[in-house]
This record gives sequence, structure tokens and C-alpha cells, in this order.
Amino acid sequence: MEKSTATTIFESLSSGLRLDVYRLLVRMGTGGMVAGKIASTLDVPPTNLSFHLKTLTQAGLLSVEAEGRFQRYRANIPLMLDLIAYLTEECCADHPEQCEGMRASPCCPDAALPQQSSTKKTLKQ
Repeated sequence: MEKSTATTIFESLSSGLRLDVYRLLVRMGTGGMVAGKIASTLDVPPTNLSFHLKTLTQAGLLSVEAEGRFQRYRANIPLMLDLIAYLTEECCADHPEQCEGMRASPCCPDAALPQQSSTKKTLKQ
């Protein structure tokens, strides 16, 4: 991954709402969600949400597919895993024993991540 790509991804996630959208779509998996359902789930006006969806799509974090008059959005999870790999590619360089305390994410057992705090923001179902 290029540094400029990583920077673009981070810039697109710099909004709390866009981060909520991405995390919601990750939870929805390959089925994704239509824009109206995203808006109602996050209690965001659809006109406000469209700007954020466009930003995430332009950054490559979301894909969009037309379904009649609806737009279905899906999280680009492989891109996020590439970003994590980019950030951690030199982790514990020359000292692999230092990485023993790392944990794998529950959805992605092959991706080692540092321990995270247990505080989570719960999204409306």
C-alpha cells in the first residue's frame, strides 16, 4: 500500500459519523445495507449521510451497487486489512518474540492486532 492511499483512508475516517458507517457496514458483512437503512439505523438525515457515503466510496472503503432505485453499500474489508498490514508490516522487526502478546481479531484470526480497550460504542440495530 502506498503512503498516499493510507493517508486518504485515514482522512475519510476522520469523521465520527463516517467511522460509525464503516463499522456498521463491517458488521453487516457481505450483504451490506441500502443507504436509507444506514440513515435510519444511525439516526442521520439521508441528505447528510449521502455526503459521507460519497467520501467513503471515493476513498475505496465502500463499494456501492444500484438495486433499482436504492443504493446498496458494502464495506471493503480487504482494503482495511491491507491498511492494517501496511501499518504493522515492520512490527517487532528483528524481534518476533516481542509480538507474542498480540491478539488476533475475532473476525480475522490471521490478522494480529494490539490489545484494545473494552469500550465500544453501540450502534442502533
